[in-house]
Amino acid sequence: MRVSCLQQNLSRGLSIVGRAVASRSNLPVLQNVKISTEDNMLVLSATNLDIAITTRIGAQVEEEGEVTIPARLLTDFVNSLPDDRIDIKTETDPLMVGLTCQRFEANINGTDSEEFPPIPTVDEGATIKMDPQVLRETIAHVAFAAATEDSRPVLTGIKVEVKADDFTFAAADGFRLAVYEGKLTEPLPEDMEFIIPAKSMQEVGRLIGNDGTEVEFTITPTGTHALFNIGTVEIVSQLMPGSFPNFRSLIPEENRSSVVVKQEDFMRAVRSAAIFARDGSGIVRLQILDGEDGARISISSRAEEMGDNQSEIDGSVEGEVDEESRIAFNNKYLSEVLDVLGDGEIAFEMSTASSPGVVRSVDKDGYTHVVMPMFVQW
Repeated sequence: MRVSCLQQNLSRGLSIVGRAVASRSNLPVLQNVKISTEDNMLVLSATNLDIAITTRIGAQVEEEGEVTIPARLLTDFVNSLPDDRIDIKTETDPLMVGLTCQRFEANINGTDSEEFPPIPTVDEGATIKMDPQVLRETIAHVAFAAATEDSRPVLTGIKVEVKADDFTFAAADGFRLAVYEGKLTEPLPEDMEFIIPAKSMQEVGRLIGNDGTEVEFTITPTGTHALFNIGTVEIVSQLMPGSFPNFRSLIPEENRSSVVVKQEDFMRAVRSAAIFARDGSGIVRLQILDGEDGARISISSRAEEMGDNQSEIDGSVEGEVDEESRIAFNNKYLSEVLDVLGDGEIAFEMSTASSPGVVRSVDKDGYTHVVMPMFVQW
């Protein structure tokens, strides 16, 4: 193989596929990146067997070929080079990749590409088309709520349901639930549902640019893989077997009290309470108040041996408000949903101290976040 490309393009391509390189594996080749040529393009591929990422960069191809080399070593060396042309050539005995850029040279031992796991192909199936910014926003609002531990593997995924041009993404980890509903750019002829790893969707979200190009993802007829096309990047992810919990049954149908506050005020108060909550099992207490001074919400926390904290923020209240209008949460779960909602007004809904609380954005229809309460002594 003899190929020339720009350092900047190669560096960017390696950073993209590097997200799929296995950090630890019984197969050493999974820590490599595969370099090949196709249609006068340099093709970079990496996989950890759960997800595979492929990208193409412009290149001058003098001789076709393919090889795999250690991803970390190659990336670090390329990033250290000046912004100029890089010449890449392979030697066969022993298998080695030579890189030259100005007066910098390196030789990296390679591995035969036949040892690299084949990237799954998705040639047919149902294709879902979405506005890129809608998909990125959906992923940002849902993926963080998925479980990170494998005790219940299905909860590490995102449940996706599609009916005509309506879509629903849902993630839960047993302590919270995030649901985002929206519209596709084109309807599907048949309803479908599947579970995809949250980590895969987070990688998709990171790679979505700002050019407005429609994102397509195709689901295989057997329901085993999904292929995402994002510009010059392809991501193939395994889909997850199993049955996702009935998440709709976890969303309270009614609420006893509801308060609307500014996200900025709510976030500041929760962060302040979190300082004391660190030494108090992460507990933040919320109480809705409505009196002569107007409607407000009290946020407090305490650590038995350290001290306590309390703050109040103004809001507008609907429903019943009394001594029972109080609830406690883990500050981490509350902070994360407030952070992802961003600027604007937040609606916080509750019924009792033992019932789930609901956080919504007043300005964003279709998003619901449910947080399970913590049981505390008031």
